[in-house]
Amino acid sequence: MNKYNTLEKILIYSGILIFMTFILLPFVEMFYASLRPLDHLFRSPYQFYSDDLSFWAYREMWKTVPMLGRYIFNSFFLASSVAIITLIFVIPAAYSYARFKFPAKNTSLYILLAINMFSGAVLLIPLYKVLRTFGLLNSYQAMIVPGVAFLIPTSIWLLKSYFEKIPIDLEEAAFVDGASRVQILRHIIAPLSTPGLVVVGIYAFIGAYAQQFLFAITFNQKKEYMPIPSGLYEFIGYTTVKWNEMMAASLVGIAPVLIIFLFLQKYIVAGLTSGAVKN
Repeated sequence: MNKYNTLEKILIYSGILIFMTFILLPFVEMFYASLRPLDHLFRSPYQFYSDDLSFWAYREMWKTVPMLGRYIFNSFFLASSVAIITLIFVIPAAYSYARFKFPAKNTSLYILLAINMFSGAVLLIPLYKVLRTFGLLNSYQAMIVPGVAFLIPTSIWLLKSYFEKIPIDLEEAAFVDGASRVQILRHIIAPLSTPGLVVVGIYAFIGAYAQQFLFAITFNQKKEYMPIPSGLYEFIGYTTVKWNEMMAASLVGIAPVLIIFLFLQKYIVAGLTSGAVKN
């Protein structure tokens, strides 16, 4: 019996190791490429080790792209705005689906799920016309509004399940004490759903971070509103591409996501594992 348990553990950990290697190797290569001189990136045969590693690219990237700091700020600002606005809309919507009965409730939920299957690229032309009609092109709103619209459906499904796990007896007791629906949602439901709110917020933040490139190149032409994915194009010159500086800028650009994950990882784990154990 112990023999089979040991073999099972070996297989599990081997699978985890292979998976983590597959996920992390591109980031390791990005970091290593950012430390090497540009002419060493294309050596043949390929050399993973180099004796002239330095952080030179991390200094020069600010000179090559003077607005790089603004691009990084724009990415963080856009993703944060989308996450916050998404939560503002999703919390009351998810609570309504979790607690109320109304016509076409299930149908509308499945419609929300079906909408989420559409790729953003499919709706770019109608979105462009709508944003142009309201005068939102070439602004932060041009990237925030579509981002919120595409993230709301899945966020409602995620948060609805958390609200349904909260005993309705707590709300009934609050009603007896004279609390309103808004007070119940604010002082009872939201605090008890903190792990779920964090998971949905992180999902919206990362989703918004990933959507920025598509929306930026379609709905925005002003450099001062460009996020980091669009700003990376400035490392591409007429004759060469500064790959080492581009890799350095890419790593710095994803730093906000990593920092947020490190600070909120305990809430993320708690939210993802919520309901795994039956009370």
